[in-house]
Amino acid sequence: MRLRPCIDIHNGTVKQIIGSSLSDEGDTAEENFKAVKGALYYAELFKKNNLKGGHVIILNSKDSGFYQSSKNEALSALNTYPDGFAVGGGINSENAGEFIENGASHVIVTSFLFENGIFSDYRLKEISETVGPKHLIIDVSCKKSSDGKYHVYIDRWQKETSLVVSLSLFEGLFAYCDEFLIHGIGVEGKKQGFDGELVEMLGSAAPFTRPITYAGGIASFDDVKKINELGKGKVDVTIGSALSIYGGAMDFDETVKLFQTLNED
Repeated sequence: MRLRPCIDIHNGTVKQIIGSSLSDEGDTAEENFKAVKGALYYAELFKKNNLKGGHVIILNSKDSGFYQSSKNEALSALNTYPDGFAVGGGINSENAGEFIENGASHVIVTSFLFENGIFSDYRLKEISETVGPKHLIIDVSCKKSSDGKYHVYIDRWQKETSLVVSLSLFEGLFAYCDEFLIHGIGVEGKKQGFDGELVEMLGSAAPFTRPITYAGGIASFDDVKKINELGKGKVDVTIGSALSIYGGAMDFDETVKLFQTLNED
């Protein structure tokens, strides 16, 4: 179980938001934290602590007037810590190579894999062949729907799809990618606890598939320990709003030490 750092960028600024509040209309989101320092600062901090495998996420759509400034911030992080981060947000088969060339270890895709709301095998194969499976992370961030199943959401978590997260889904996708990333959208950014049912499912899938990272709702050191148990030590974790560097109560240095201890056990 590893700590995967994150740098989320919205309107050209490093932020922590409540994921479900993100809206393309007006480029708005409910903010937990708005950084004074740029992405370069956080990239240097994570590099200093040897935290690899993190995620830089551009939260603006490509049609937004803020997209270029957010992209520039993302590139500064990638250039500062080459191979230290994957990058997501508006990634497709045409622009993926640019981010790899600028230091991204992987590109992260969700929405590009869907065409008119339907999962596209063609697009999956296209981007996997474009960057190579070892440079691709598939994001299947999800929320429980009225049918009791976890449905994948696209377009910055604003649109529900019919694709359901399950062991069979991971088995069908793992040949095309290097890792999976899953945000628990229902609890993302709320600092009120993680989605235990989802983590337990991921823990069952992890031994049979690619590395899996969970993000969403983590609020305390106890949450981290519980995820380690439910995920059988196989599910990596991203913590955002709860960390002290993003205005939260979990001291960053103590968090890093906790993960070191868990990995020694």
